[in-house]
Amino acid sequence: MKKTIRCTAVVSLVAGVLILGVLISSTLAQRRPRGMGGRQGDSALEKPPVPQDDNEQKALDILADIRARQSYRNVPPQDGRLLRILAESMNAKHIVEIGTSTGYSGIWFGLGLQKTGGKLTTYEIDAGRAATARANLERAGMADIITLVEGDAHEKVAELKGSIDILFLDADKEGYIDYLNKLRPLVRSGGLIVAHNITAGMADPDYMKAITTNPDLETIVRSGVSITLKKH
Repeated sequence: MKKTIRCTAVVSLVAGVLILGVLISSTLAQRRPRGMGGRQGDSALEKPPVPQDDNEQKALDILADIRARQSYRNVPPQDGRLLRILAESMNAKHIVEIGTSTGYSGIWFGLGLQKTGGKLTTYEIDAGRAATARANLERAGMADIITLVEGDAHEKVAELKGSIDILFLDADKEGYIDYLNKLRPLVRSGGLIVAHNITAGMADPDYMKAITTNPDLETIVRSGVSITLKKH
């Protein structure tokens, strides 16, 4: 009889603990900010871009087509939209991109540069992707404002001259520090260095140290993208 009572008590205790755990988890989930614990992130608050004119609609249609058929190592749409906003809001005149891929991010930049009268210089090491990107830039009507340089950017960037408003890094992650060291002198005061795939598993420690410990730079990281302001 005593054994039966003890078993019943243990079962009741375990059941109570399980119920308490469920209640606590439910309460925390209700208090947890969006974007955590499997809930939808900030991008859930966004709406699709609304084209201002036929030119923008054409570019958005091409971007959708690239994403559907040529998504190889391209940034997600929300990051592309961020690039466009940065370019246009800064009135950028010269942007440098390391890692063209199929031209997806370049077209987003191009949407901003069409408004600012600026240019993009983009580098791609893979001949096949470079050919695909050229075709995409051509059909987007941006071949006149985007110069695609084919080859190893670690070597090719030595030919760059003039001021850079935005430097966008989206290539070999271990190479970010080399690109930073070579091109930071060309980034103007008040210019930006934007890097993609800045996550705990992908970010290069040397690069992160360089952009977070230099008093001349101010860096934030959001959703896998680092944005660094060159103060001086």
